[in-house]
Amino acid sequence: MRKELLPGEQVIVVTRPQPRTLIVPGLLFILVSALTAYACAWIVKGGPAKLVPLVTPDWTPWLIGGCLALAAWVLVGYCLPRVVTWHASRYTLTSRRLVARYGMLRRRDQQVPLAAVRNVFIEQTLLQRTLRSGNISLDTGYPSSTVIPDVPEVMTFRNFILDALDELPEDELLEADDTMHDPGEWPMDLREGGRDER
Repeated sequence: MRKELLPGEQVIVVTRPQPRTLIVPGLLFILVSALTAYACAWIVKGGPAKLVPLVTPDWTPWLIGGCLALAAWVLVGYCLPRVVTWHASRYTLTSRRLVARYGMLRRRDQQVPLAAVRNVFIEQTLLQRTLRSGNISLDTGYPSSTVIPDVPEVMTFRNFILDALDELPEDELLEADDTMHDPGEWPMDLREGGRDER
């Protein structure tokens, strides 16, 4: 990110989404690893031969290989993609913009110039309030606002955004106002000075 900074731009904070999305993959990783170790030990001790007499000791390597392949399929197919997705997601707040990047192989990039931000809203579910995370909505004056999901320490992050907005130079704010609202497109009764009462 430091190579992509504009002249005079400084990084304020870099964070990732709240890691609560890793709870299920983490528990599944522990559970699958424990069950696989137990199943392999049970196979080595001759457990399958006691249940099904047709299973001979020659089957032991194949059964262990099947257990390990099934465990690897669950871990690599479910747990690993979620960990990689979380690790590749990053929220960067600089002195001039907020950048949200998602994905490793298929990357999605969201950039919001702070000069365009009019309001900062926080939305939290009960679980997010418990974990002190939340979704930040940035109102830029366009019909749809930009939402940054699952920001950890959401109140602190919002305060960083508000502080960065306060420290923006006046000329950048005026430029953003000029690009957002072209006075020539406003209806006569909404232009500065109010209605024409002639």
